[in-house]
Amino acid sequence: METNKLLLGCIADDFTGAGDIASFLTRGGLRTILISGIPAAGDIPKDADAVVISLKSRTAPVRE
Repeated sequence: METNKLLLGCIADDFTGAGDIASFLTRGGLRTILISGIPAAGDIPKDADAVVISLKSRTAPVRE
C-alpha cells in the first residue's frame, strides 16, 4: 500500500481558521485538502501536498 507523501499537516480549532490556512497554502503552490472532522482512511488523496483538518474544539464544552 502506497502512503501519502505530505509536506505539511495542520489542525485548526474551527472551520474559519482551517479555511484561512488552506487558502494560504494553496496560494503558496501546495495542493491542499481541507477536511472537516477526523479523516477516515483513504480521505486524503495521494497527490495532496498538505492537509488541513478542521475540528470544533473552540466551541466544544469545557469537559470535552
